[in-house]
Formats: sequence, C-alpha cells, structure tokens
Amino acid sequence: MADVLKKSGVKDEAGDMNVGANFYERLDERVKDMIARAKNRASNNGRKTIKARDA
Repeated sequence: MADVLKKSGVKDEAGDMNVGANFYERLDERVKDMIARAKNRASNNGRKTIKARDA
C-alpha cells in the first residue's frame, strides 16, 4: 500500500527528535484508520465530503 504521509513532513514536525522507521509505519496505519472512520461517518450522514467533524 502507498504511504499516506510524507516522511519529510513528519520529520519537520518532530523537530530535533530522530524518527524511527517503525514510527512512520504505525503513524501511517493510524491515519488510514482515521480516514476510513471519517469516510464512514460522512457516508452515514449522506455526505460525500469528509469534514473536520468526521475526524
């Protein structure tokens, strides 16, 4: 599967901290899960647009 997040963006947000390779994988899984839940909520509310309130 394709990665959802850019490693450079994660590294920028982490600042002076190092980021382990397994952190990217776990974070990507969580984001994909969050998107799936938001899609379901939007769909259940009759919308085709995911909004912040779906997160």
